[in-house]
This record gives sequence, structure tokens and C-alpha cells, in this order.
Amino acid sequence: MTATTNDTHRDGPHDAEHHEHHIPTGIKRWLYTTNHKDIGTLYLWFAFIMFLTGGAMAMVIRAELFQPGLQIVEPNFFNQMTTVHGLIMVFGAVMPAFTGLANWLIPMMIGAPDMALPRMNNWSFWILPFAFAILLSSLFMEGGGPAFGWTFYAPLSTTYSNDGTALFVFAVHIMGASSIMGAINVIVTIWNMRAPGMTWMKMPLFVWTWLITAFLLIAVMPVLAGAVTMV
Repeated sequence: MTATTNDTHRDGPHDAEHHEHHIPTGIKRWLYTTNHKDIGTLYLWFAFIMFLTGGAMAMVIRAELFQPGLQIVEPNFFNQMTTVHGLIMVFGAVMPAFTGLANWLIPMMIGAPDMALPRMNNWSFWILPFAFAILLSSLFMEGGGPAFGWTFYAPLSTTYSNDGTALFVFAVHIMGASSIMGAINVIVTIWNMRAPGMTWMKMPLFVWTWLITAFLLIAVMPVLAGAVTMV
């Protein structure tokens, strides 16, 4: 009995000191974070960088259209810029910015301590930079990147597909997976983690719009994945 008491007494304070929660700093903080505000910040910075990247492509497009007959870039490269610019602005700037705001605001608006699935939240962000690295790398493939408009309608998309199209399709799949994971996280958070008294009719409009958007994303992304695969 004495030995047990002594062990408990000896292990207690030292054990607490030994297992003190260590918060990573520097780059590890951002790589491993599960905090909804940190992940929201990552999404917003990523959206801003993609906005600048897509904006640079828009400048190429507008420079070519500055004067009739002007030939600053090759016609095929102009089409590539149009396609990749549209994809980056929609999937790389607008959607991540909206998701970043959702990560920041939804838990605070409904009284939740964090998102329901924080590790999946981290994963859904960190696959995005790889998706857009793959998309941008398609521009350096033989024949260049996708050059059939950001809507990639057939038959134009099937007639003018090249090696870069495969990278573009893979990138869209990864973006879709990120969107689906983020949407599941939002739905579970809103459904299960509202503070006591936060009824459906008391939820802010921003939370309602994201709940509806999340269901739409889950419905739409598999269809988009099937469509680009058939390209």
C-alpha cells in the first residue's frame, strides 16, 4: 500500500510535467495544425497567392487583346492561359477563400470549440497546393497545358486534348476530394456541434448558406470528377 502511494506521489507531478502539451512552432505549427483559425488562415493565404497567379495569367490575356492583330504570345499558349486562368480563379481563389471564411467563422457563429473533424480539415487543405502544382506543371508538358477553355466542353476538349490534359484531370480530382472533405466537415460541425440553445432557426445566414453549399458540393463534385475523367 505504501509502495503504491509512494509511486503515485512520485509519478504524479513529474508525469504531468513530462506530458505537458507541446505546441509546435514555426513551419510545424502550420503543417500539423488542427486549429480551425489556423487552417482558415492557410486557406485565405493560399487563395490570395492563387489570385495573384491567376491575375498574372489574366494580364497575359489582356495584353494579347490590347490591340487587334497583336501577337505577344502564340495562339495555343493564349488558349492555355485562358483555360488555366479560369480554373485557378474558380477552384484556387474563390472556393478556398470561401472555405477559409467558413473555417474561421462557422465554429464561432454556432458556439463550437472547433470543426468536428480537425485532422481531416488539415488534410483537406494540404492536398490543395499539390493539386495546383500538378495543374501548373501541365503548362510545361510537351504540347502545353489544357487549351480548351476552363469549362472544358466537348467536342473542343476531346479534339484538342494533349499530355497536359491528364495532369489537369488528376488535379481536378484532388480539388474535388478536398472540397468533399471540407463539405463533410462543415455538415457534421453544424449538425452536431451547435451550442445549447443554438437552434436551426437561430443560426446566422452565413452558416445556413454554407450548410446548403456543402450538400451541393457533395452532390456536384463526383459528377464533375466523372465528366473530366471522360475527357
